[in-house]
Amino acid sequence: MKNNNLSANQLKTQELKEILCTKWLGKPTFFFNICDSTNIRLQELANAGAREGYVVVSEEQTAGQGRNGRNWNSPKGEGIFLSMLLRPEFQPKYASMITLVTALAVCYALEKNGMENLFIKWPNDIVAGGKKLCGILTKMCTDADTIKYVIVGLGINVSQKNFPPKIAEIATSIYLETKEEKSRMKIIADVLAAYETYYEQFQETKDLSLLKEEYNQKLVHRNSMVRIIEEGQEKTVKALGINEKGELLVEEQGQIRTILAGEISVRGIYGYT
Repeated sequence: MKNNNLSANQLKTQELKEILCTKWLGKPTFFFNICDSTNIRLQELANAGAREGYVVVSEEQTAGQGRNGRNWNSPKGEGIFLSMLLRPEFQPKYASMITLVTALAVCYALEKNGMENLFIKWPNDIVAGGKKLCGILTKMCTDADTIKYVIVGLGINVSQKNFPPKIAEIATSIYLETKEEKSRMKIIADVLAAYETYYEQFQETKDLSLLKEEYNQKLVHRNSMVRIIEEGQEKTVKALGINEKGELLVEEQGQIRTILAGEISVRGIYGYT
């Protein structure tokens, strides 16, 4: 059985190599049949000195990580559970924008694979049909004023036809939205290629000046009233879009202010979005 598993993963590695069009991202990519979390596995590689561009993919996760300590539903063979290793040379203060860059890259790749009407729920979810299709979790390891590494984790719902009761009302998959079975390997290759392009654009400016307009066009809450939960208190504000730093601009009682990614929770007036 062990040799069969190894052979299957070697075949996946070869398949990805044949269709991957990147300079550095996904070279190499490690495939697992099952692991606790691709973020954890990649963190181990990073701490052992792995270079920028390493990617870990797993068929299944037993402890998939979501935002704010939540678990990510990771059924075998039904989603893309993937983590990417970055070793940026810029200061930690710029790192929060990596999540927004990732969201744009994922949208681009999924649209290339036939998805339509995709939106971004600031700062880290991809939404289709008013439900969550993809989550992004970015973790950073720093040393004084420098970044040692950043791990970007993705969970994309691909072929799920059903979800556990706790998330059935807020989650969707590519299959449920398109009624088509899509190649997970092709999606992985397209995500990595798109991410490399978007990330290199971001590195040029260390802000979102080149990407802000595209992001705002995808922002599901733009020019809408939303509820924010800030320091335990709920408020209703109008979301206007993001600025070049990736902060959410909101209007509250006639005043415009910014919200930093990770500071608060944002929910739509109705339902998940």
